[in-house]
Amino acid sequence: MGMGDQIRKQLAAAALKRQLERVSGEVSAQSSGAGADGKTRQAIPAAGEPWNARARFEAMPLYQQVSLVRQMGETLRVQSPFFRVHEGAAGATTTIGGREYINFANYNYLGLSADPAVTAQAKHAIDRYGMSASASRMVAGERPVQRELERALADLYGTDDCVAFVSGHATNVTVIGALFGHGDLIVHDALAHNSIVQGAQLSGAKRLAFAHNDWRELDTLLARVRHEFRNVLVVIEGLYSMDGDLPDLARFVEIRQRHGAFLMVDEAHSLGVLGARGHGIREHSGVAPDEVDLWMGTMSKTLAGCGGFIAGCQPLIDMLRHLAPGFLYSVGLAPALAAGSLAALQRMLAEPERVAALQARGQQFLQEARAAGFDTGTSAGYAVVPVITRSSLKAAQWANALFEEGINVQPIFYPAVEERAARLRFFICSTHDSAQITRTVDTLARIAKR
Repeated sequence: MGMGDQIRKQLAAAALKRQLERVSGEVSAQSSGAGADGKTRQAIPAAGEPWNARARFEAMPLYQQVSLVRQMGETLRVQSPFFRVHEGAAGATTTIGGREYINFANYNYLGLSADPAVTAQAKHAIDRYGMSASASRMVAGERPVQRELERALADLYGTDDCVAFVSGHATNVTVIGALFGHGDLIVHDALAHNSIVQGAQLSGAKRLAFAHNDWRELDTLLARVRHEFRNVLVVIEGLYSMDGDLPDLARFVEIRQRHGAFLMVDEAHSLGVLGARGHGIREHSGVAPDEVDLWMGTMSKTLAGCGGFIAGCQPLIDMLRHLAPGFLYSVGLAPALAAGSLAALQRMLAEPERVAALQARGQQFLQEARAAGFDTGTSAGYAVVPVITRSSLKAAQWANALFEEGINVQPIFYPAVEERAARLRFFICSTHDSAQITRTVDTLARIAKR
């Protein structure tokens, strides 16, 4: 590519980015029910005008945002790296279009998704219970395997009980939304997952954010405003999926006690990853089970299934089991998923060498990437290591160039992150071997020099 072509691409990217920023602002306004000037509008067809739903969808800021992202790819001649079709089980390697790739685009952290012992239990559950629970567990009753999974998770966390939901995202939304409301305060990390933010917005409680992992700022914030609210919930994550770093949990526990606040820890990416046995950030930090009020996790990463859970004291679980909308009004967790996740949990506990292998590969990737001169941000080198490119165009180009070399990794770019935070995000599994890590970093270094 000549210098003139490169400059034209950069100018086109900048123009499209400005359009995308404008549309993103309209999307935010639309989500709050307001127009760009803050006034709520209703789209009412003129008298005699036929209703055209398709045109109305196309006029929505959300659709305009999707269209601009597509236009950016076409203008820059960057093929979309999204929605690729995997033709089998995805782990350290995957098959796409008949070709095998080293794979860094999945959460199969301990390699249990296609483990024979795990899939055998899921198949057995299908034969015994069928594909679906068919209705809410309160209405349709329960299957033993659902309660066995919840009991095993409660034992893992050292809590009274646990309740499982059909979606990890929905777990945060429905639990936060059900437990807290007007007169309460929800304070979360500035980089909290969308599900946490959505749950806080749904609740109707006051919502505030503190700087990422900054427990001092949280302490100062609560000292200033705690007295104004009935209940306060502090929400953090055990391992942040975008940056691969973790909080100083013991500090947040101290703040919980000092200010009389509930503490919720989202362990979606830290269960099976942190701690010598994979017990999560509690094991990593040496924190007692009852020093966190809501232990949240998912079954879709380490536990090789789908769904979410909350572990905690009995009054909490009783409320959620009887009244949380995402449990009460939703179909129960499919027996096959419950059986598979229970088997995966049992394998994790019986084979801590999987956890050790994951941690070793994560540290290797972090060290080799840094030695090659890449910016890995604040990653602690466990299961998530970003390579920050500071350019959406560069992130997309590098991802596609890696794909051509037989390596599958996803770029994260604007508007998902700020332009200066655009990156490639590598998810490391215990089943990656040392040679695959080295080959990937060496290939990326060669592409970056081009």
